Amino acid sequence: MPDAAPGDDGTLPIVAELCDFIRANPDAPLTLSALGRRAGMSPAHLQRVFKRVVGVSPRQFADACRLDRLKAGLKGGGTVTTAMIAAGYGSSSRLYERAAGQLGMTPKEYQNGAPAVAIRFVTAACDLGRVVLAASDRGVCAISLADSDDDLTSFLAAEFPAAELRRDETGLHEWLTGLLRHLAGESPHLDLPLDVRATAFQRRVWEELRRIPYGEVRTYKQVAAAIGKPAAVRAVARACATNPAAVVIPCHRVVGTDGGLTGYRWGLSRKQNLLDREKREKLEG
Repeated sequence: MPDAAPGDDGTLPIVAELCDFIRANPDAPLTLSALGRRAGMSPAHLQRVFKRVVGVSPRQFADACRLDRLKAGLKGGGTVTTAMIAAGYGSSSRLYERAAGQLGMTPKEYQNGAPAVAIRFVTAACDLGRVVLAASDRGVCAISLADSDDDLTSFLAAEFPAAELRRDETGLHEWLTGLLRHLAGESPHLDLPLDVRATAFQRRVWEELRRIPYGEVRTYKQVAAAIGKPAAVRAVARACATNPAAVVIPCHRVVGTDGGLTGYRWGLSRKQNLLDREKREKLEG
């Protein structure tokens, strides 16, 4: 498990109850004043405490919960209007103003599995098994590791349902070559353009991960402190766990306080392999 978030001042249970309340009451008044009354805090104090524990403001947390409900409703087969109301969006204009930017497409396109999105991909063998590099017209949108191409294509199908997926060995050759050289320890610096959708908090974490030097590691607590959210250790761990682009966003360089590997969505053995190789190459270089 990642480091536990600090909070022995009694605020963690209060914030946890507020998070549960926000999740369960999309239509409730969620202003700082209303939430502050519920928590027995002033609005300004609540804002500080909530951001310290969760890593985002109450409004940002509520927006993320609302977006999750919208996604679930759209995937559940209901109409956009039904999903909008159930998620707590007050009007269609508010839905398209806020949700479309976060989804990266209109709600209807998301419901249909983003049929207009073209995703090119290529697979190859590497020392860690098989790797897939997928890209939109704007950059790399996914990199995953697995034991077989079937696992990799299943991953893409789940990530981009109903999108136009097509192999493109020629067009992605240069990016793939750079990725394979990096995985083989031949090129420490990997600079590929990214086109990944993320919340504001995820993006801050992922940008910080890309600043960790090759051959070095940071703890979840250190990453949280580096982005100015020292209490958001669990949120940092979640951002690492949802990283869509292995190696390019080097979440393998984040470890527990005791140096333990804690977790890696592509397998702890791969994480250890990457860290050992980077450490060795740095010493030899």
